[in-house]
Amino acid sequence: QVQLVESGGGLVQAGGSLRLSCAASGHTVSIFAMAWFRQAPGKEREFVASINWSGSTLNYGNSVKGRATISRDNAKNTVDLQMNNPKPEDTAVYYCAAESLGTGPHGYDYWGQGTRVTVSS
Repeated sequence: QVQLVESGGGLVQAGGSLRLSCAASGHTVSIFAMAWFRQAPGKEREFVASINWSGSTLNYGNSVKGRATISRDNAKNTVDLQMNNPKPEDTAVYYCAAESLGTGPHGYDYWGQGTRVTVSS
């Protein structure tokens, strides 16, 4: 089992920056890739970014491409999401996810509880 805990959410100003962090614990050697998703009120969960174990493959959702950077520190078992120039439409609950077998929702087996981000205009 893998446990994921997100941090760094809160209220941010549009045009500023935000940084989210996810700490993984448990059987972390089984993790192949990690990702961030988000879900706004009344909307489906949306892919934000992903990174594989070595950090060599990064993927971004169209809505954040060019504004977001995902990174991971395998020594610390953390994955961060840096977003510049956040917009009010980035307001959502952000979830950290980890892929091990790839059989879970959206292909990720483990999910954090989420951290709420509100971007004010």
